[in-house]
Amino acid sequence: MNLRSLLARLDTRVTPYLFISPFFLLFLLVGLFPILYTAFVSLHDWDLIRGQGDFVGLANYEFVLGTDSFYKALRNTFSIFLLSSVPQVVAAILIAYVLDANLRAKTFWRMGVLVPYIVAPVAVSLIFAKIFADQSGLVNNLLMGVGLPAIGWHSDALASHVAIATMVNFRWTGYNALIFLAAMQAIPREIYEAAIIDGTGRMRRFLHVTVPMLRPTIIFVVITSTIGGLQIFDEPRMFDTTGLGGASRQWMTMTMYLYELGWGPQVSFGRASAVAWLLFLIIIAIGILNFLITRRIATAGGPAKRAR
Repeated sequence: MNLRSLLARLDTRVTPYLFISPFFLLFLLVGLFPILYTAFVSLHDWDLIRGQGDFVGLANYEFVLGTDSFYKALRNTFSIFLLSSVPQVVAAILIAYVLDANLRAKTFWRMGVLVPYIVAPVAVSLIFAKIFADQSGLVNNLLMGVGLPAIGWHSDALASHVAIATMVNFRWTGYNALIFLAAMQAIPREIYEAAIIDGTGRMRRFLHVTVPMLRPTIIFVVITSTIGGLQIFDEPRMFDTTGLGGASRQWMTMTMYLYELGWGPQVSFGRASAVAWLLFLIIIAIGILNFLITRRIATAGGPAKRAR
């Protein structure tokens, strides 16, 4: 084999790996290394002032798991996550379905749903904190205007979760709607035409054609929403002026608890890293569970289709 043939063979085999290598190099640098370094920090007595201290093993994990604040933060995180993610996915599919219709000024409406996404989270949080203010908020004024009692959006745990979930839905529903819209436009129009010829109504076309064809996209959106929803920080942090998650930590999330341990009065990076790793493991577990459930739903009915 001459040199030219050898170079041509190497070029064919190596070039694809060179093209994809920047991503993996960046992932190793800014993704995998911080994860492993956080695990190393979580096993040490490490703070902001003194830096690395003694090796303490799993003592930081034992401390975190022995506090009530951890379980309160875990409860709040899951509550806000469920209140935001489930309605968000449903609303995004419905909005995408409307945008996929033959509307006038399609581009205007499609760009319009993306506007909340480009608004800074802090700005959204400040605006919604005023809307959901206990004494002079817009929502409570409307409730009292129709004779209903005012709601303690900051004092009641569930009410605060609903208010924060509303912020999250405001920002992310339009973004997810555009993802679903792109998936809807990839559905072959011949399928809709065949359904119309068979006399299928609009609702049945949506339920039996559109939604099943969106299953892979729904899986993607559910998994990404899970990852983002369990790491929520900006909205609950800015929900009041103190940024502590309420007087009794009624809306403090896992990331806020992590921040409090690392940069609060305790200034313990080791304990904060332990929370980060526990949150990482929870996200991995919930992500795998979501993937298995949605994949099972997505493959349901597959053999029946092939039997036809």
